[in-house]
Amino acid sequence: MAPHTQTPVAPASPGRSSWIGAAVAVVLLTVSAFAGEIPLAERRSGYDFMSRQTRAMQDDDTANPGMLWVLEGEASWKQKVGTANRACADCHTDARTSMKGVAARYPAFDRARKRLFTLEQRINACRLARQQAPPLAHESRELLALTAYVARQSRGMPIEITLDERARPLLESGRATWERRQGQLNLACGHCHDDLWGKQLAGNVIPQAHPTGYPLYRLEWQGLGSLERRLRNCLIGMRAEPYAFGAPEMVELQLFLMWRARGMTLESPAVRP
Repeated sequence: MAPHTQTPVAPASPGRSSWIGAAVAVVLLTVSAFAGEIPLAERRSGYDFMSRQTRAMQDDDTANPGMLWVLEGEASWKQKVGTANRACADCHTDARTSMKGVAARYPAFDRARKRLFTLEQRINACRLARQQAPPLAHESRELLALTAYVARQSRGMPIEITLDERARPLLESGRATWERRQGQLNLACGHCHDDLWGKQLAGNVIPQAHPTGYPLYRLEWQGLGSLERRLRNCLIGMRAEPYAFGAPEMVELQLFLMWRARGMTLESPAVRP
């Protein structure tokens, strides 16, 4: 895969982007090369870096705002849509059984279509092929709700990404994106999340960036969001042009991140600051 050319972009929020940019610039003074990937025994979820109050919000389903999307997703799961007049439940029956462990395996390589799919892309592929319904828009409430409902069935299970001869080159492509310096700040993802995790950046603790809880409710967003939304936010903070939703680079990066978090426990829907 050819390197993605990054160009400067205008910040979405000037005030916030200014202090983030200034804080990240300080990182440049301390980073010259990678220290390497985090040893498996030292990996920590973003949950471990949160305040006691935020952890309590995630732990209590009656207080976790993400559960509102899960409930909506359950309703959508049973709703007949499209010209086929078919519901997800018509094919997959009870999601508590049929979807158990599914989110822990995505992104996954589809042999028939010869491409990598995220969980969101799989849901839309089913809508097109089985329900004969139009795909749901990226970050739409309905797609987030269905994804959260499916992911909820795997909460507490270990991430288990399957790699074969078709998926491994895509994993390495995702790793290359993680390690590539990008944007005006000339930073790679690993500079912060592999080398400087646990340190302070603009008053916040730098997490290890393991995608164990997506889609998740972010207090900053006041809503549920996908892993792709978070990755795009990071790229903008680096003063780089974000990849489009569903772009191959974005999907491959998600594969690498899930593999990097292999064996860690899914928390969907998680809560983050």
